[in-house]
Amino acid sequence: MSHETTDRYTRFADFYPYYLQEHSNPVCRRLHYVGSLLVLAILAYAIGTQQWLWLLAMPFAGYGFAWVGHFVFEKNRPATFKYPLYSFMGDWVMLKDAFTGRIRF
Repeated sequence: MSHETTDRYTRFADFYPYYLQEHSNPVCRRLHYVGSLLVLAILAYAIGTQQWLWLLAMPFAGYGFAWVGHFVFEKNRPATFKYPLYSFMGDWVMLKDAFTGRIRF
């Protein structure tokens, strides 16, 4: 269930609990992780092979998996639409928190 907020977040520390609430469905979170890891793999491949056109695939990989998670499983609008920078940051912090055991994978 999504809880829209009328607050404008001015600090990431305030935004992150809202971000986690918007990713309460485990399938949605896992799709975010897949997308983020795929972005890192594409980046590594592009750097390793110097085939820079692969960088164009990064947003499709990252956002594609995430948006399927939101629209199909979480049944909410991605926070990216309202908070693009904080949402981008949240993706990476959530991935780190999953790997460190702070949140469920």
